[in-house]
Order: sequence, then structure tokens, then C-alpha cells
Amino acid sequence: MHMEILAVIPARGGSKGIPRKNVRDLCGKPLIAWTIEAARASRHITRTIVSTDDPQIAEVARHFGADVPFMRPADISQDLSTDVEFLLHALGFLKEKEGYEPDVIVRLPPTSPLRTAAHIDEGIDVLLHNPEADAVRPICTAPKHPYKMWQIAEDGIFLEPFLPSSFTGFDQPNNLPRQMFPTAYIHTGAMDIMRCATIREQKSTSGKRLAHFFMRPEDAVNIDYPVDFEIAEFLMEKRLSAT
Repeated sequence: MHMEILAVIPARGGSKGIPRKNVRDLCGKPLIAWTIEAARASRHITRTIVSTDDPQIAEVARHFGADVPFMRPADISQDLSTDVEFLLHALGFLKEKEGYEPDVIVRLPPTSPLRTAAHIDEGIDVLLHNPEADAVRPICTAPKHPYKMWQIAEDGIFLEPFLPSSFTGFDQPNNLPRQMFPTAYIHTGAMDIMRCATIREQKSTSGKRLAHFFMRPEDAVNIDYPVDFEIAEFLMEKRLSAT
């Protein structure tokens, strides 16, 4: 059975942490190009679009082979705009203007340049092999265990556990080896894979039944801060020199 699997790459122009990060050079290509090329190399993805409010990003995206069927409205291109908003906008536009509706949507942020076509296909395979799943996310072990997290007390001086001992079941988990705790995982942020119905009906990118697959932390670097860009460059150079 033929399935339409749409990759949506979100790329706002107004990045606060790293100005113009989506088009900044990473090992000889604009950052967004690495994600466009991974999507186009996927054996499952049937169409790749970029959702952006920025003409320069749109031009770069088209140059590397992505489709830019619309410019994203400013009101859903803010710092606090949600994934559901821009995905529903993209789905609504494509259905209204082209009569196009995918079966599966893959959200691929350009801030994870080390995620490859193989990772994307692994995640899509998990969704296709689990009909009960609403969505799939890549995970890796949490680098810091949540039982060891702190918050600053109201006095502004002292630290207190972020999670109370009534929740963790440990008196001072911050002083214990993490091997004593249940393993905690984080969503790497490298992608979200969801059925169209999950977005349309549940207004969610994770749904109620969220399946998973594993990614290595070094393949899942997420660029939020300038230091992350340097880490991604280092790892990309290492990968390129090994091939």
C-alpha cells in the first residue's frame, strides 16, 4: 500500500540564541541543508517541505531540493509558537490548495544535523510496524537523572530537591549512585513521527500511545546554544573524515 509520508522542516528566521542559525554554515553547508538532504535520502519520505517565515531560508531550502509551498504567517512564527500550530497550518494549506493529505508526518528540526536518513527510516518503520501507536520519538538515556535535580528554595539561598522524597522514595537521592534509580529517558528532539490523525484529532505530536527507538547522543546533538554549534561541527567533521 502506498503511503504519503510528509517531512516538515520548521525553520523560523528569528532565532534568539544563535542569530540566523538555520542558514549558518556547518562544515560547508547551511545548517538546514543537512536535514533537507537526510529527508530526501529517506526511503520512506515521499515529500519534503520547509515551513518558514523567512525569504532567505526559503531560497536556501529550495536550492537544496525542498519544497516551500507557502510562507509561514508571523503569528505562528514566535518564540512560544507550538509545533501543533505550524503543523496544522501546513496540513491545512496543502489540503486546501492542493487537495494533498499525508498519512504520516515527520517533523525534522534543522537543529539536529547529525540525524541521518537511516535514523528517520528506523523511526518510520517503528510507526508502520505498530498500528496502535499514535506517534514515535527517538530517545536516549537522560544525561542527568531527574531524581538528582534541584530547585532554589523561596529564601533564595538554599537548594532543595526538585522532586520530593515522597515521590522518589529516597531520602537523599542526590548523594546516591544513579544505578539505584529507574532508568530515565529523554526525547532527543531530533524528530517527531506521527500519524496525520494524531495531529488533526488529538492536536498533539505525541498522542496517547507513543512508541520509541533509540538514538546515540552523538547522533542526536540539538543546537540551542553557540557551544552546541561547535559540538555539532566537531562531530560532523569527525564523521566526514571517517567516510
